[in-house]
Amino acid sequence: MTNTKILLLLSGLFFLRSVAFAQSLSGIVKDAKGIAVHGANVYLLNTNLSTSTNANGGFNIKNIPAGNYTVKVSAVGYATLTKIINVTNAASVNFTLINADKQLGEVFVTAQKQDEESQKLPMSISVITAKQVDDDKIWNIKDITGLVPNLYAANPGDNRNVTSVRGITTTSYDPAVATYIDGVNQFGLDTYIAQLLDVDRIEILRGPQGTLYGRNATGGVINIITKQPTNETTGFAGVDIGNYDQQRYSFGLRTPIIKDKLFLGVAGLFSNFGGFYTNSFNNTKFDKQHYFLGNYYLKFLANSKLSFTLNVKNDINRNNGPFTLVSSAQQALATPFVVDQNATTTMVDNTLNASLSANYTGSAFNFTSQSSYQKNYRYYKQPIDGDFSPIDGISLINNYGPDWNIVQTGIQEFRFSSPTTSTSHLKWTAGAYGFFNYSPTKVGTHFGSDAQMVGSTVSNFTSININTSTNYGMAFYGQVTYVFTPEFDVTAGLRYDYEHKKEFINGAYQPDGQAPVVTRTDTASTATFKALSPKVTAAWHLTPNNNLYAAYNRGFRAGGISELGSDPSQPPLYNYKPEYSDNYEAGTKNTFLDKRIRLNADVFYTRVNNAQVPTLLLPDAITVTQNAGKLTSYGAEAEFAATPVEGLEIDYNFGYTHARYTSLNIPVNDSVVNFKGNHQVFTPNITSTLLVQYAYGLGSSKKVKLVAHGEWHYLGDQYFDLANTIEQKAYNTFNARLGVSTKRFDVFLWGSNIFNKHYVDYAYDFGAAHLGNPRTFGLSVKTIF
Repeated sequence: MTNTKILLLLSGLFFLRSVAFAQSLSGIVKDAKGIAVHGANVYLLNTNLSTSTNANGGFNIKNIPAGNYTVKVSAVGYATLTKIINVTNAASVNFTLINADKQLGEVFVTAQKQDEESQKLPMSISVITAKQVDDDKIWNIKDITGLVPNLYAANPGDNRNVTSVRGITTTSYDPAVATYIDGVNQFGLDTYIAQLLDVDRIEILRGPQGTLYGRNATGGVINIITKQPTNETTGFAGVDIGNYDQQRYSFGLRTPIIKDKLFLGVAGLFSNFGGFYTNSFNNTKFDKQHYFLGNYYLKFLANSKLSFTLNVKNDINRNNGPFTLVSSAQQALATPFVVDQNATTTMVDNTLNASLSANYTGSAFNFTSQSSYQKNYRYYKQPIDGDFSPIDGISLINNYGPDWNIVQTGIQEFRFSSPTTSTSHLKWTAGAYGFFNYSPTKVGTHFGSDAQMVGSTVSNFTSININTSTNYGMAFYGQVTYVFTPEFDVTAGLRYDYEHKKEFINGAYQPDGQAPVVTRTDTASTATFKALSPKVTAAWHLTPNNNLYAAYNRGFRAGGISELGSDPSQPPLYNYKPEYSDNYEAGTKNTFLDKRIRLNADVFYTRVNNAQVPTLLLPDAITVTQNAGKLTSYGAEAEFAATPVEGLEIDYNFGYTHARYTSLNIPVNDSVVNFKGNHQVFTPNITSTLLVQYAYGLGSSKKVKLVAHGEWHYLGDQYFDLANTIEQKAYNTFNARLGVSTKRFDVFLWGSNIFNKHYVDYAYDFGAAHLGNPRTFGLSVKTIF
């Protein structure tokens, strides 16, 4: 072959390749009346390609590699719609969106770390959309309690939530329910941000998720996804005011800096709160607090295949009553929202989360890299009350400067997956994960002049304890799904985790006004843990709208090393093993009547081995954890959503959990007590929620809507201590909203816990209790532009 022919052949191949990788997709998005929908988002799932419709409803996406894509179209007020499109040359397709009050939209999630339709996934997953976040006034992640079957979340006042799913409960600083925000693992209770801002959706995966998510996902995973900037300039501003001097001011802007290339997103929230509790010691408000939360995006689309996203979040919190606790549940209910504490202070709580991600979509594979860094600095300006009473008994000191009480975590994850355009029956995901965590803590426990009243024979001294934890680990995981037929597929996965911990301790005794005396010289201990987390699921797609599944998943919670406290009877550096859970479940997911009704239901059985049972040591507030039990939990869940007539939306969910210890031996004083058969803590046996909303269109265009929204929440009996002596009986609460809504502007009056039900929502095993929020009401105004 001559050189000329070779050059012509190569030129032809290059031309054909260029044609194959330079396709475009265009079309028009209209509503059921044929009116153009402006600002609708058109997105090719599992790619970097998306755009927004213009004033005529038109869109055009260029430089698309040829192949099959699932195109998702979404817009405010409309049910989300998808189509599978084969993009070759200049493809054109039109979409007709149905009003959201006439049809339930398709819900897409990233539960398996790629875009997939929730109803087709063989797992129990609940999704709270951006609209539901606004409708249900979800300001903090703990507000999803009861909105998801068998989920309970609460905190003692310091914004570190304890979360339980199906009886698998976070009872130490290693969570049992993992939280991810925009793909970043919130490593522990210190570094995660509980407040919510500019949320796109919240995905709650119930049951162990060890294969794809690894450590501390024994109960499940909460995925929080915020809104990212696109080619459409959009923004919002909101004001919420209410009783107890509640004030929230939020704003956001998302815009292209260079269209189709560089995008910016900025959102901020300032909140001020006057406090629910009164301190009878000095007759002042006890728990005043304010915070600022920011979320910042910078996204660069290098080309149609490769994008980079920089995301930074910061939370600046000042809390004047971080532990709104009284000595017992009985006292909390007898004198609600009153504490009597002499040592008052302000908690300074600063959290930073930053991540850089790269996403590549190719013809051979897709690739994602995410690097993240988390930092939390939390301390009390002055000593904080440790006996929750007016006596000069115990107070805690941790303001020892910026070298102490800082938690820092770095995480790196690499993930590969099968290409988006693949038509193979085999879909796969594989990845590697690594982390490094450093936590130096220094806490002083001061025994005052009344120390004898809390059992100390010596007074006016400080016991200083230093615990420095260094922790690193890595994991490798893989998951494959094989589609035998369009009606039947099987998924299998496996993850290997390796983790190394080192705990360094020393202690000192410091009489008031004197120099500290070393009581425990520098001592260190190390521990290494390994875990395998398999999963197997099978899915039967009986029809496009009816699905059955069966699944087995294993999860594990990392082991650890106990810390040094002031109680000499509790030796430090005690190694405890990882906790393992095995979960079996079967379920069904269905939509009926032209997508007007959705009904999902499942049953589950979970067995926990090497159950980590924590004991809170006072007055240091240090948790000593031991592998002291075995737990079984079983139950059922159901979720129902319907739009029976235009304007009416009904949502109902129900969960039943029977979670009890089949083995539980806890040291009490000088003996070991068998608590076999006792209920798991922070686990209501029933969760039940009904939400009803009706929107009545005013005028012929019905663009202005009068909206009424009501909620009924029921939580069954639950216990807060392993001995099952602190109990909260079943109770109901009611919430409501009434207002006017347009496409660009909302005004609502709202009320929560309208009948002012008093109930315990958090208690320590030593008895100190915290009440759920009293009746609150207010006004919310929001504009979208």
